[in-house]
Amino acid sequence: MNFHKLLIMTFLTVLAASCGNGKTRTIGLFDIEIGNEKRRFVTSETVKVQLKNKKNLAVTSVTYFLNEKEVVTVNGNTASKIPLAKLKLGTQIIKAEITHEDGVEDEYASLTVVSSIKPKLYGYKILETYPHDMNAYTQGLEFFGDDLYESTGRYKKSSLRKVDLKTGKVLQKTELDPQYFGEGLTILNDNIYQLTWKENVGFIYDKETLEKKGQFAYASSKEGWGLCNDGTHIYKSDGSEKIWTLDGATQKEISHIEVYTNTSKIDTINELEFVEGHIYANIYQKDAIAIVDPKNGAVQGVINLKGLKDKVTQHATLDVLNGIAYKGEPNILYITGKNWDKVFKIEVIEK
Repeated sequence: MNFHKLLIMTFLTVLAASCGNGKTRTIGLFDIEIGNEKRRFVTSETVKVQLKNKKNLAVTSVTYFLNEKEVVTVNGNTASKIPLAKLKLGTQIIKAEITHEDGVEDEYASLTVVSSIKPKLYGYKILETYPHDMNAYTQGLEFFGDDLYESTGRYKKSSLRKVDLKTGKVLQKTELDPQYFGEGLTILNDNIYQLTWKENVGFIYDKETLEKKGQFAYASSKEGWGLCNDGTHIYKSDGSEKIWTLDGATQKEISHIEVYTNTSKIDTINELEFVEGHIYANIYQKDAIAIVDPKNGAVQGVINLKGLKDKVTQHATLDVLNGIAYKGEPNILYITGKNWDKVFKIEVIEK
């Protein structure tokens, strides 16, 4: 939530004529002061908060909330501590509900929680190389058993495909209507789910026939980028630092995480793959994959894939790395990119 949205929310909150006990709501008489004037914390820390009382009003009590969940109530303007343990990473909103001699006021402050661990660094070793359709603007890549499925993008060129890994031959193909820009895909319960970019809709296909059998709408997520699943839930990226959790049965957005290292957020999250309890997230326009904890958004590792793009045929429409598939082989990934003529089987190696 940005500063302007906070101002709007605060303004709307205090417009109420009175609270339950008949006291008038006021505005702008207090500020929330965060200890050490920090705005960036890790989950192992505790935040010290206290009010700056601009008019020296007599304060009866203060109730503090963290992301709308009540944390603590204190008498008077007593300093309080808010623990950050078990929080998801990213922007956190602190609200103080203040009862004082002239009425009631709500004040807000924000802070950022980053990962408490430094990501491990990984490199790669190429084990095998397979042919890939150079005209495929790859948006999603996923195995179901030994079968490889691919989603491709571009308006008037988007498709859903079943592909022979060893030959690169397209075995089955369903083309999207020209007004749709295909994005990521994932396979769950014999259904294939495919996103579109800006059209605010995802499609559901029969895994065997690739025939469209339904669709679902986005809600708070901005756009459609990448998809993966853990066998129960679907995870969706939208081109920002957020990864959304969707109900596997209804495709409704349940919650989201924000992807952070120990120093900063990772935005433009693109293609996703679920690998042994972690989300592997391609970073758009970067030769890198972030290994993300799906519980809180912490980046636990980064795979540096620099140099892989140099090993494909260089041509005018060659684009970025995008396409991560996992087949259940430990430390093995299958990687391609937009308009690449190769798929690489690589071993991920810790540096």
